[in-house]
Amino acid sequence: QVQLVESGGGLVQAGGSLRLSCVASGLPFSRYYMGWFRQAPGKEREFVASIRSSGGSTYYTDSVKGRFTIARDNAKNTVYLQMESLKPEDTAVYYCAADFAREPISIASLYDYWGQGTQVTVSS
Repeated sequence: QVQLVESGGGLVQAGGSLRLSCVASGLPFSRYYMGWFRQAPGKEREFVASIRSSGGSTYYTDSVKGRFTIARDNAKNTVYLQMESLKPEDTAVYYCAADFAREPISIASLYDYWGQGTQVTVSS
């Protein structure tokens, strides 16, 4: 049974930082492309960042470039999202997602597995 479990969310003031983690089980993690998405209240789920199975290439949506960093530790079956200089508009539920082999980058519908999400709230 595949599981993706996010953690690290919380309440932070604008300008602060958080590090999200997503631990995967039940799949050969080192062969999976991983992504982070977010969904704010009343809005559609949107792409945040993604990373190749080897960790060699990363992708970001424009609004987080220079502030967020995606990384992975294949030995720990974990993908991270380091978030700096947080803004109120970053407030959302953050989800990690996994895909085998297709490298969907930002296309949510192509990811095979999803976590339950972790809430990030940035106060002004």
